[in-house]
This record gives sequence, structure tokens and C-alpha cells, in this order.
Amino acid sequence: MSWTDTSLLVIDTSYGSTVGLPGREPCIETDSRSHVERLQVNIAKVMDQAGLSADDLRTIVVGLGPAPFTGLRAGIVTAKALAFTTGARLLGQDILEPQARYAYSRFKQQGQDHARLLVLAVNDARRRQLYYRLFDDFGGAEAPARPLTEMSIDYPAAICEKIAAIAEERESMDQDPVTLVISGHGATRYADQWERLDQHSDMRVVLDEGSFLEDRTRGTGLMAACATRRAQHGLIDPVEPLYLRRPDVSVPNPLKHVAVQS
Repeated sequence: MSWTDTSLLVIDTSYGSTVGLPGREPCIETDSRSHVERLQVNIAKVMDQAGLSADDLRTIVVGLGPAPFTGLRAGIVTAKALAFTTGARLLGQDILEPQARYAYSRFKQQGQDHARLLVLAVNDARRRQLYYRLFDDFGGAEAPARPLTEMSIDYPAAICEKIAAIAEERESMDQDPVTLVISGHGATRYADQWERLDQHSDMRVVLDEGSFLEDRTRGTGLMAACATRRAQHGLIDPVEPLYLRRPDVSVPNPLKHVAVQS
């Protein structure tokens, strides 16, 4: 199946909401106060504009995050319900791999010189934290990207320490300077923290703010391509939200036993 197939619908609510068919103009909502309420309206809108009905869908690609709770869950529940009613295949895709691929391709298109390129894909996790994953090998057009770290959440200062250690190891192995592209929502918000990495020996840091999905048709096409590529390699992710943060509620302490006097 080609990722340009219009029988494939992309739904993502990791940051605002994006609904689109690859190759066609998507509906993007950035207002966090209304994007969930408009999700089903926008799905109907993009389908109508393409002259398609829900029964024409063969595949639904839904963003799994990582992202905060409420908006992310709304998109996944909607995608599951739509897949159930139409019989379409449902594929989950985290947003950090396509974000990294997007940053990598943009950097390469600029023709900038680099010996060793690392991409840190991030998404704003609120509470002064970031969701993140580090990549260094994009495996060509037909293979999934290879991450250097697990997907995680942390404070920018702690992320800097981890990235500096990895970059130092890479430099010692390759004897080449490292260029690090930090891409996604929150990349420029913590510019003062990333300055620590600039001070690292021979490391160059490039900041790239914003989501790949804001590039509209290119973004939804990239999301679809990543999901279908992973499926072709047998990498089927559970369609469950990636919060990566422990819930605020905690298990209450057991009730104290009160001695009963006779």
C-alpha cells in the first residue's frame, strides 16, 4: 500500500489536532480549547472534500503521542471507534520518529556541512518537561529510523546531561564533531538549557521549533509513511496513548486498624 493512498486517514491530537488524507490539505486546529470538539467535524470535512465516505477508508493512522492526557486520548478513542465501525486497519504511530525524519530531511536540504548528525525529537510535556527521543540513523527511505535512546520524559537540564554523554562517546568513536538538531514543540523554549551542549567540545546545536504536522500535506504524508513503513517491517505498535508520566493520583495508604476494646 502506498502512503499517498487517499483511502488512508491520518488523525493526531498530540498537539492541537490534525486530520488529513495524504496528498490533500489537512484540517489543523491549534486552539487547545476547541480542537477536541471539532475533531469529528474535521474528519467529516476532509472526507467530504475528497468525495469519500467513511466506508472508503482502508487504513487509519493515529498519533500515539507522547503528549499530555486529555487531547491525546480523544484522538485515539475517535480513531478506534472509526476503525471499528468501518473495518479499516488501525495503525498507531508515535510522533517523535516522523518529527526526527522531518528535521533530518530539512537539515540535509539546506546543504549544511556535518560529519555526524544527531536529531533530538521533542514535544512539550508541560510542567517544564519535554518528551524526547534521540536518533542517529534514518535507514534510507524504506527502513524505520533507529533511535539511540528510549522514548522518555525529563527536564531539559537532565536531557542535556544524557545527550552530552552520548555525543562524547560518538566523538571518541568517530573522531568527528557532532551536529545536534533539536526539533519539535519546546525546542526553542529551553534555548538557555541547550547552551550547555554548545559548550560541549566541537558540538554544534541547531534548534528547529514546531511540529512536522504544521507543514500540512507534507506532515500528514510523513506520518502515514512512517506508520506504513513500520507495519511493512512487522513493527506494529499497540494503539495506546504514550503519556510516559506517572499519574498524579496515588494509591491511598491502607486504613489503620482500630483496636476494639471489649
